[in-house]
Amino acid sequence: MKKRSAVLIALASLLMIGSLYVPLWDIILEAPQYPEGLSMQIWLSKLSGDVGTISGLNHYIGMKAISEEMFPEFGYMKYIVIGIIVSGLIVSALRKKWLFAAWFVAFLIISALGVYDFYLWEYDYGHNLDPRAAIKIPGMTYQPPLIGCQELLNFYACSFPSTGGWLIVVAGTTSFLVFVDELFLSKKKRENKYKPVSS
Repeated sequence: MKKRSAVLIALASLLMIGSLYVPLWDIILEAPQYPEGLSMQIWLSKLSGDVGTISGLNHYIGMKAISEEMFPEFGYMKYIVIGIIVSGLIVSALRKKWLFAAWFVAFLIISALGVYDFYLWEYDYGHNLDPRAAIKIPGMTYQPPLIGCQELLNFYACSFPSTGGWLIVVAGTTSFLVFVDELFLSKKKRENKYKPVSS
C-alpha cells in the first residue's frame, strides 16, 4: 500500500471512534398533536429520546413496547466497531495490500449485515401486531422507513443516519476510494508505465 493510502485508512479508522459516543440513527415522528415532533436515537448500545412516548402511542395500534431488550445487538455491536477500528489501524501500520483488501471486504459485509438487521427489526416491528390492539385497520402495516420519510396514519415518520452513522459512512467511503485506487487504478498506472511504446 502507498503511504498516502495507509494514512487515509488510519484516519478512517480513527474517525469511527466517534460512533462509539454519538447516536447512529435518528427516527423522527411528526403529527398535529405533536407539533414539536418526537424523536428516538439509536446508539451502538442504547436508545435515547422520546422512547416512552413513542412506545405508548404505538401500543394503540398493536406495536410492541420499545425497549433496549429488543436489541440483543446492543450487547456486542460496540465491540465489533472497536474491532474494525483496531484492525484498520493494524492494516494501516503493516501496509499489506492483501490485508487491506480483506479488511475492507469484512468492513463492507459487516456494514451491510448491520443495515439488513435493522431492516428486519423494522419489518417485524411494523408487521407483527397485537390482534387485541385498540385501533385495527385491516391490511395496514406500520413499518418505519429504513431511510427517508413516509406517512403512517396521522404521523409523518422519517429515518436517517445520525452523527455516528455519518461518521461510519465517511469512513467507509474513504476506504472504498482507497480500495479502488490500490487494487485497480494503481495497477493500471503500472501497466501503462511499462507498456512498450509502438513505433
